[in-house]
Amino acid sequence: MRVRIIEPSLKIENSKKRVCAYARVSTLSEKQGDSLENQIIYYKKLINANPNYKYVGVFADRGITGTTENRPEFQKMIKLCKEGKIDLIITKSISRFARNTTVMLKIVRELKELGVEVKFEKENINTLSGDGELMLTVLSSFAEEESRNVSENLKWRFRKKFEKGELVINTNRFLGYNIDEKDNLIINEKEARIVKRIYLEYLKGKGSYKIAKLLNEEKVPTVTGAKWHDSTILKVLKNEKYKGDVKLQKTYVPDHLSKRKKINNGAVDSFYIEDNHDPIISKEDWAKVQEVMKKRAKTKGNVKGLKKYANRYKLSGMLYCSKCGAYLKRRTWNSKHDYRKIVWQCNSYVRHGKKACSGTSIDDEIISKLNIKEETIVKEVIINGKKNYSYSSK
Repeated sequence: MRVRIIEPSLKIENSKKRVCAYARVSTLSEKQGDSLENQIIYYKKLINANPNYKYVGVFADRGITGTTENRPEFQKMIKLCKEGKIDLIITKSISRFARNTTVMLKIVRELKELGVEVKFEKENINTLSGDGELMLTVLSSFAEEESRNVSENLKWRFRKKFEKGELVINTNRFLGYNIDEKDNLIINEKEARIVKRIYLEYLKGKGSYKIAKLLNEEKVPTVTGAKWHDSTILKVLKNEKYKGDVKLQKTYVPDHLSKRKKINNGAVDSFYIEDNHDPIISKEDWAKVQEVMKKRAKTKGNVKGLKKYANRYKLSGMLYCSKCGAYLKRRTWNSKHDYRKIVWQCNSYVRHGKKACSGTSIDDEIISKLNIKEETIVKEVIINGKKNYSYSSK
């Protein structure tokens, strides 16, 4: 028996590996920004210096932690991998790539199935090597534990500060006060006048929406430069710091991986300090405002969100505008006249005018005759100059 080797008719050319790098810094500080720029320059030189590599690019995310998937450059890189345009990713370390072991292994395995290798310089791991995944599992677990320890240490430091009555406040977003070199709150007289006016207008009978509208019309600046909203006014009215007191640990972070803040409703200790600094509003006026707020909330059902009126009107939270999707709000037209009438009107139109929505409105007398028991979209149509309506389930 004779065996003859048949040579391939087409010779396979040695192709270069298409290589990119991934870099990340966890803050937006100037120092970290320089570090990221240096990483980009380093990786570009490294890849271009290798004759077996074809440079694809350097993907770099700024000011985003390694525990979140909200990384645009990272996602862009993964997309190119799925499109078959990258063979090798070089990155500094596991913690730069991701600190969550589960997320790390999931991504690496997906890339492995696509034939994409990830090289971690610090740990000297190549994911396509035989022991790559085992080493990656062990070391990424260490990285995740390190992240947890950093988070716990930070929480401990803040807790000790709070116990001593030391403030942790960002006055860049806090109207009415500055902070001195000893971290004490000192009144900003110019901003304090705005705070006083908000409390005065509220006690005179204006609601938070009307106060916000008034300040916007007069071009009164907010602390961030954005527009005034009713939610902004309510935060000012509820803030105990304006009467000279401070409540610490209003929020907390339950998960070191997601780093999402939650309102502290008793999950962890909070600390209340009376007469901590000079007040802008007297304690008496502050208490009056809280009482007015409670009374107004009670008349509206005292429930958060759209359903706060649910105990008051049968159709509240049930009707929606077909044009913009906003809910229809019950309103009284010409309330001071004998020919007043009740209507349900698009809330976007009511709050923001025609620039937000051309609006939908329907008489309460018409809509109340229908047996509506589920969320319904109201469509307004003009036929022969008259309003007609159609209804569909949301």
